Amino acid sequence: MPAAPAAFLDPALLATISDLALLARTVVDGFMHGQHRSLRKGSSLDFAEHRSYQPGDDLRRIDWRVYGRTDRFYIKEYDADTNASVLFAVDASGSMDYGSANVTKFTYARMLTASLAWLSQSQGDRVGLATFAQDLSDVIPPSVRHLQRLLHTLAVTRASGPSQVVDAIGKIGLLGNRTGIIVLVTDCYERPELLGRAVDALRMHGHDVIVFHIVDPAERDLPGDDDTTFEDAESGLLLPLKPADLRSRYQALIGAHHAALQSRFAAAGADYVRLDTSEPLDRALHAYLDARLSRSRVR
Repeated sequence: MPAAPAAFLDPALLATISDLALLARTVVDGFMHGQHRSLRKGSSLDFAEHRSYQPGDDLRRIDWRVYGRTDRFYIKEYDADTNASVLFAVDASGSMDYGSANVTKFTYARMLTASLAWLSQSQGDRVGLATFAQDLSDVIPPSVRHLQRLLHTLAVTRASGPSQVVDAIGKIGLLGNRTGIIVLVTDCYERPELLGRAVDALRMHGHDVIVFHIVDPAERDLPGDDDTTFEDAESGLLLPLKPADLRSRYQALIGAHHAALQSRFAAAGADYVRLDTSEPLDRALHAYLDARLSRSRVR
């Protein structure tokens, strides 16, 4: 598959763009320049079925005749409405504010989410957002009209505070009663088994789940030889260490953690993509498209 121009996808360059809408459009346009596949399943206007009204739905789609008979709001769905509801769940805890180079994990997560949301919207999907740290923060229900609101919320959100990712995922699964795709963007600082159980619950509610695990290169490699004091981004705990003495053991432990995450998410039936913050965004976009296309073939 043709690659997108590197300039459109380099995280360090993209981080200099303050307008998230411009950034997302730049990334998606650059990516789609070499992309010839579409997620859209059709543009038929043939009536398919009714479904219950959800906040954010277009009021013009309400079937008033059905309302007159039932006193309840229902939306007319057409064959073109086979596109999905996509909720982006973004970790905004303090650990996401770390970056060993030009791009923090949260900056990367924000660029990634904006680009995926723009791509989803361009395919006719309903997009929404939930940010979380110790608890859910901003929640924007999926809608065809919520992209700009999503981008604005991402732009003003700052990563801080302790993380309660497992509890937050559980609450995300209870938002609304429409099933769809939940895209979880996090640094996965939690026991793999606990994260796996949280994703199990999302799957039991009927959601498809894609996990993007954001990793800074220094977290993976533990570089440096001199004595260094490390500070926990969430608790503020200071820990003096000499990386050279611990590197081999540390790399083995972090490698085991990553392998356990991959295995547990696979067991839960979720897609798992680990991304380095120095990696161009095309890998994430390809992974997202591949997961979407796989689901469309199953359904």
